[in-house]
Amino acid sequence: MARRVLAGPARLGRTRLVAVDGPSGAGKSRFAARLADALAGPLGGRPPVVHTDDLLDGWDDQITFWPRLDRGVLAPLRRGEPGAYRRYSWVRQRFLPRPVPVPVAPVLVLEGVTAARAVVRPELTLAVFVTAPAPLRLDRAVARDGLEILPELRRWHAGELAHFAADETAIHADLLVDGAPTLPHDADRYYVRIG
Repeated sequence: MARRVLAGPARLGRTRLVAVDGPSGAGKSRFAARLADALAGPLGGRPPVVHTDDLLDGWDDQITFWPRLDRGVLAPLRRGEPGAYRRYSWVRQRFLPRPVPVPVAPVLVLEGVTAARAVVRPELTLAVFVTAPAPLRLDRAVARDGLEILPELRRWHAGELAHFAADETAIHADLLVDGAPTLPHDADRYYVRIG
């Protein structure tokens, strides 16, 4: 997979942008981390990974955060300049004051719900859509964040479904990944491709 990314064209300035999208709890973060690790060797260092959850202004900013990402990260990289963003604290319910730098790098991995949306597709080197069965995704999210998030999470899941249907994200992905494969495989080294 790392070789495939590096063989692809840089379409965001000098950067190859990889979007790892899919519904909450599907395994996007794990896939993005493994891809970044795999790229570290050929690149001589791990590429930056930006998580869209860090850019959201709370639960109601599920889709509308994009201008913040574009202004702070994508637009500077288009110009060949480093970007930055302020990370949202879900505990404090506000953005933290210290900016997170995003250097100009050969690869940037953008991970999170709506990361491969239509507006950015022309700039993507690779669009990945990770999926898993809804009950498992719900169990994973509750295990990660606690039962108290259930009301917001159910609303979030409805928003995801509406966005993915309207955006046709999975249809336009270059790679569909099973985030909960039952096939025997070495999960530390391989993913299971759906399509």
